[in-house]
Amino acid sequence: MYVTSFTFSETRAVSMLATLYVVRMLGLFMVLPLIAIYSADMTGATPFLLGLAVGAYGLTQAALQIPMGWLSDRVDRRWVIVFGLCLLLAGSLVAAYSTSIWGVIAGRFLQGAGAIASATMALVADYTRVEQRAKASAIIGGSIAIAFGLALVLGPTFANFGGLQAVFAVTALLALAGILVVGLLPKPDRQAAKARDEADGFHRSRLAEVLSIKSLNTMYVSIFFLHFLLMAVFVVVPSGLEAEASIARERHALAYLGALVLSLPGIYFLIQGRRYLSEPTRTLLLCLFVLLSGLVAMSLGGFIGTLLGLLLFFTGFTALEAMLPSLASIYAPAASRGTAMGVFASSQFIGVFFGGMLGGALLDQAGVMGVWLGMSALTLVWAAVLGVSHLASPDSVKVA
Repeated sequence: MYVTSFTFSETRAVSMLATLYVVRMLGLFMVLPLIAIYSADMTGATPFLLGLAVGAYGLTQAALQIPMGWLSDRVDRRWVIVFGLCLLLAGSLVAAYSTSIWGVIAGRFLQGAGAIASATMALVADYTRVEQRAKASAIIGGSIAIAFGLALVLGPTFANFGGLQAVFAVTALLALAGILVVGLLPKPDRQAAKARDEADGFHRSRLAEVLSIKSLNTMYVSIFFLHFLLMAVFVVVPSGLEAEASIARERHALAYLGALVLSLPGIYFLIQGRRYLSEPTRTLLLCLFVLLSGLVAMSLGGFIGTLLGLLLFFTGFTALEAMLPSLASIYAPAASRGTAMGVFASSQFIGVFFGGMLGGALLDQAGVMGVWLGMSALTLVWAAVLGVSHLASPDSVKVA
């Protein structure tokens, strides 16, 4: 329903960029439900190092998003994206041929060096008119959610045929597919995009000014918390499916698929009518309530508690994953969107790194229940931040 008011060129560009996002994030997400159980017997593996392997790519992503976003504001963004995909390809091959947990960690760090999220989101803005960017960003956010869902099903499926190495090999192939998609993109008219922005009343902003925008800061904090929770939770979810729900790892794909399909009505309810544009704080808090309910249910354990918790967690997470990039792109100053989205992406991947690392540390020191209690407490802190943020309605902000 979003593409009906796009021009043909906008529809083509947004569709291709959404495909690029699916291809890239699919590769990064596929190992998420696998590392904690398939790497447990690798040389040197410990709960902490398994958590580090889950979130390692987030550190290099976070460190390079702002520089890559800055660079993409000055050169052809497509070349920045191709370079990032080449690094994803190289990291996937390193991890695929590793026999120790340290090799997997090194590959994940190298995968993360392909930090192209900010450049890709800025490229979306180059291809679209000002009034269509909220819709375009929502589609991109939705594509990430689609990639997440597909990855949880395809990752365990590929692993059944060749273990973790097979999944990393598929990720390398997906990186190549992403390069082909970029090659089909037309060269954006950056001057025309800049003229549209300036005609709509936007002015160039420095990084310090981007960081001073209250609504944007709330988006940075929110995406940090969201991916922190995701990584920490998946340090314990795969083993929980085996130990608590008595589901063999060969059938994990079916468990994830069932939870994702059943979560669709809830996701639709949360994002329908794009009401998060008129009531952002209330809608985000509702999503957090659903997510927290999932954490509590999974902490109770058992077959019903684990699967119900997974369903609720997926519902809240997927809705937030679709909303937050859209909101951030609207709040961001147009002339500095690459930089602003670089900060947003950096916040996301800092959350990825610390979520995986601290999730593993909690598991090592406090056990599974320590992870559930820690993540529940973090969700309540996030809710408190949103409660005092008083987000402006994007409907009252100049749409960018």
